Amino acid sequence: MTMNAAKAGTIMKDLAFKLSLMGNASTAEIKMGNVTGVISKLPKQNQTSMKFGFTLSGSVNILEENDIVMDFAHSVYLPKEASEMAVGNNGSFAGVLHFPDIPEIDENRSLFKNEMLGIEMGANVFNLSKTIDIHFSNLNMSGLNATCVSWDGNNDGTNVNWITDGCLTKKGIDSIICHCSHLTFFAILMSPFAIGNTNNNGNPNNTTGKISSSDLKTLTQITKAGCGMSMFFLGVALFMHFLVRKNKASQAVKILMNLFIALFILNFCFLINESIADLKVMAACVAMAAVLHYSMLATFTWFFMQALHLYFNLYKIPTDMKHYMWKICSAGWVIPSVVVVGLLASNKYDYIEVSDDNGTSVAMCWIPDPIIHTGVNIGYYSIVFIFTLTIFIVTVVQITHFASKQTKTQENSSTKKRVFSLLGLFCLLGITWGFAFFSHGPLLLPSYYIFTILNSFQGFFLFVYYYFSSRIAVEDTKKPKSGSTENVYISSPNG
Repeated sequence: MTMNAAKAGTIMKDLAFKLSLMGNASTAEIKMGNVTGVISKLPKQNQTSMKFGFTLSGSVNILEENDIVMDFAHSVYLPKEASEMAVGNNGSFAGVLHFPDIPEIDENRSLFKNEMLGIEMGANVFNLSKTIDIHFSNLNMSGLNATCVSWDGNNDGTNVNWITDGCLTKKGIDSIICHCSHLTFFAILMSPFAIGNTNNNGNPNNTTGKISSSDLKTLTQITKAGCGMSMFFLGVALFMHFLVRKNKASQAVKILMNLFIALFILNFCFLINESIADLKVMAACVAMAAVLHYSMLATFTWFFMQALHLYFNLYKIPTDMKHYMWKICSAGWVIPSVVVVGLLASNKYDYIEVSDDNGTSVAMCWIPDPIIHTGVNIGYYSIVFIFTLTIFIVTVVQITHFASKQTKTQENSSTKKRVFSLLGLFCLLGITWGFAFFSHGPLLLPSYYIFTILNSFQGFFLFVYYYFSSRIAVEDTKKPKSGSTENVYISSPNG
């Protein structure tokens, strides 16, 4: 018979009825046309894990714990926790069916070999700490992006939508393992993209374009080295501030230290994110994604606060108002938390996967929905970028204006300081993150490298700026003042 989503949904719903036909048998093989599978009764007590293997011909075998799954075209592992949850919710069986000849989704996407696996246990099973593992062996995925997806829709086959939510894809040379935390229909979604992030609609998010495995590896190494170095120097700066200079700190220094804290947390979370994702514990991954997202938004917010404080200084707006730093700090840390709490309440944090052109994938805990990612993160930073870039341009104009009034001798002595200040300010205001806006077309790969280098090492660059601008400020305080000379020092960490 010709199989479709509606018929597959009906067959899975009828598994409970077939249980009554088994009599005293604990396990029965199911064959309905080209649909094959197995159904097993669940014991009321002492539940165990179960493993099933499907051959190329479609016949099914009940496997032992140590059986090699590579000997089968597909295999399904149901952890003990799934059986316990099913029995606790009045479930009495475990059924696994293989459905071939499923129609194509559209011209750009299809199910691998047009087949899917359905798993039913007669009860709601979800949020498992130990995942259900579906192993697809002996695959040829040349030139295609493969993603584990699950059926999001009614069990009767209506309103079907393939999503990646709750499933993590692990790719080998010729195999794929889907680690899923719930029950439904499962399949591998194929699309003609060599690289992409998968999102909640099961679509590869190909806005990143194609990246070779060598470029992805190089970018990853740069990121890890940069984040590690940034963490070290940010830690040194924070140590110097809190143990040595805290009582002497100006408002500018205090704002800078808050930015350092946000950047330190961001770098730390990014470095451990993949390790947390590999644990396959949903609660831990959600927490990791939320903290990473919060630290990133906090970093953006402190870029904004740096620009705001600089704006006050440029236009001589008094900052000695009551509770000025308390208000700045409240805005810097509370505003990002409102966004993150809202996304947590909406269950928007989950696993995502990044793949290269060799099919190698890396799991991360982040926001899988591209619409949410674009609206929240890109939109949030765009607002910050417009303000910080405007302040940067105004600052450059003012410095250029004052420089034109200096004598040649004065100009030569202060040119290096001005260039250093502007480069430091460019990094201090987070304008380097704006290179992400150029990640399209022929600028894709260059923008990735520029973005990765500048922002991974941003903590180190800011430490250098903080250290040398502190020395410049100390040297300037020792110089005799001249009534005929105008000097401008923009947002020095000691000013």
